[in-house]
Amino acid sequence: MPERAESASLVPAEALRPRARPETPPAATVVAAAPTTPIALYPALRPEARPAGVIVPRQAQVAPAPVLLPGARTQGRGAALHNPNDNSGQLVPAAVVRPAPGIGAGITGTRGAVCGVPGIIGETISPIAGRVNGCGIANPVKITSVNGVRLSQAATMDCDTARALNTWVQRGLKPAFGATNGGVTGLQIAGSYVCRTRNHRAGAKISEHGRGRAVDISGISFANGTSLSILRDYKGRQGAPIRAAHRAACGIFGTTLGPGSDGMHEDHLHFDTARHRKGSYCR
Repeated sequence: MPERAESASLVPAEALRPRARPETPPAATVVAAAPTTPIALYPALRPEARPAGVIVPRQAQVAPAPVLLPGARTQGRGAALHNPNDNSGQLVPAAVVRPAPGIGAGITGTRGAVCGVPGIIGETISPIAGRVNGCGIANPVKITSVNGVRLSQAATMDCDTARALNTWVQRGLKPAFGATNGGVTGLQIAGSYVCRTRNHRAGAKISEHGRGRAVDISGISFANGTSLSILRDYKGRQGAPIRAAHRAACGIFGTTLGPGSDGMHEDHLHFDTARHRKGSYCR
């Protein structure tokens, strides 16, 4: 008979079990090479230790810079700001009226022609906020000249009112006087923006002056150096052209008032761009 093959050797059961993977040795610690210059010789190179308990945030939170009104001055942290355009003598909050989009909004500090009309000369200024609810101008301008006619003082208003004033000078005032006394060269401004109630009455509604929509004119100047006063001349011999110019403002402005209207406008012409349901109010 052929010789039988040798039987396979028996393998212990423990040898059949899967071997556990050897533990991964910990990563070697990388040690930075020592600096060329020993720190021990220059203690100033050593990093300063942080005080105990100090936590450094991932990103520092930077507080926004406070908003200052033109010419305003702070009065301590969190204090209100004083607005020189607010003649109420009160403090106004630091938050200002947000500029409204569209025509009239411009870059603050722009000088020269403003409000999109070459004849309106002045500058754009920062938004004005009044302490009294309802006061303020989102996009104010300071006007010094309209249609070649100088203003006795810079008048603060919105662009709608500035454009109306420019239109009135061109279509109403200049044609009313023509070449009289060499032609109109100046307007005496009695008032523009001021945060107050109508006719300064307590509890009354906010005046259009407080919204930057009004301008008061108390006199007219001419090229030959003469001038006319609303108080003195409106009802006098030289008053016909003044009265004609006053009538011409009706429709250009929403409200026109003057001597004989309500007893409060005997010494000036009041023009504003308020809108009335029944149309322009002219007296």
